[in-house]
Amino acid sequence: MCTHSDEPDGVAWPPEVVCFGGEDWWYHNRGHCDIQFMRQYARHGRVIYVNSVVMRKFNVSEGAMFWQRLLRKAKSIMRGLVRIEDNFWVYSPVTAPVHHLSLARPINARFLREQMRLVTRRLRFKRPLLWVNCPAACDAALALPRTALVYQRTDRFEDHPGVDVAQITRYDRRLKREADVTFYSNYDFYKDEVNECRNAIYVEHGVDYDLFASAADAPEIPDELRQVDGRIVGFFGGIDSHKFNMELVADVVRKLPDATFAFVGQPSIDTSVLESQPNVVMVGQQPYERIPHYGKCFDVCILPFNRNRWIDAMTPIKLKEYLALGKPVVATPFGELRKYEGLVRIAEDADAFVAAVREAFDDTSSEAAAMRRERVTPHSWRSKAVEVLTAIQDRHGHLPRQAPALAANP
Repeated sequence: MCTHSDEPDGVAWPPEVVCFGGEDWWYHNRGHCDIQFMRQYARHGRVIYVNSVVMRKFNVSEGAMFWQRLLRKAKSIMRGLVRIEDNFWVYSPVTAPVHHLSLARPINARFLREQMRLVTRRLRFKRPLLWVNCPAACDAALALPRTALVYQRTDRFEDHPGVDVAQITRYDRRLKREADVTFYSNYDFYKDEVNECRNAIYVEHGVDYDLFASAADAPEIPDELRQVDGRIVGFFGGIDSHKFNMELVADVVRKLPDATFAFVGQPSIDTSVLESQPNVVMVGQQPYERIPHYGKCFDVCILPFNRNRWIDAMTPIKLKEYLALGKPVVATPFGELRKYEGLVRIAEDADAFVAAVREAFDDTSSEAAAMRRERVTPHSWRSKAVEVLTAIQDRHGHLPRQAPALAANP
């Protein structure tokens, strides 16, 4: 497992990593935590990023959104194994949404396991560091040879819309028992579950600081925002029912007709209530590298989240990205904001949100922007990758030569 022992950070970087990701490389934002970690590991070894295993139940009643997701996933699967760069491959496996079916579930897991064995054999991976973000990959992943197992518990996937809650919970519990390290990015979430894990650590999310902080010095201005006259309130990221508070946002948009609201990201819900407003620009999904150029045009960045278990357990990477841009931020309340006191304005309802945005419009000093950037400067993704590897080494002295015995399904 040990390579590059002369690295200045003193950590042994894994020569091989297989990651069962929580997103799809081809149609999700590539700023997500697991993808950022894999980019770091690919600088020192070889990485296979496995696109998210299908979790949601088959539900035609969702209408056009269901067919859109199905088409995207089919296109992803058709790509198969793709070499992205010298040491980084992306693989889209064939899986089915059958986790709630006791007879079909083991067949699905076995098929995924065989696909992975073919891929790892083709690329001559032997005993990689195994990284699991998507709990639906549990049975297949744990059957693969490995030097160590990292479970990324940064979201409550059992609370994702449309999944079999009981089965995803069983996957989660098994992974926490088996993993050499389970890491959390939300401290309250970590405290709640630390005793359920074989080994648990808290690792705050990182940020691609240079990409975001340097955007202001680049001449690029996105066409969608070039002609906007007046203040811009902006959001980038997924617009999803379990996270994005559509009712609050629509109310805020109506109460701030003198501001333009820009939404950069792929909606998975009906956004017609926003699209019908004259002061709204729906930009849609953009390449990750272009996101900072939209963000630098925002006068105020917003985090308009719901209040639920998913939000209680999360730590939005975009918060650090907003701060790296030096922008004032207005957010609905969630636990992790305690660490950003004085840097983020918190609003409980639409009227308070409007007042906070208006106040933030005047928060334009270079000193305030520098303070926001300073808060996130130390949190590089490289430093977070080192923290996880150090945790494995601290707990074992060395990475295990044999995979631990598999526990029976609960």
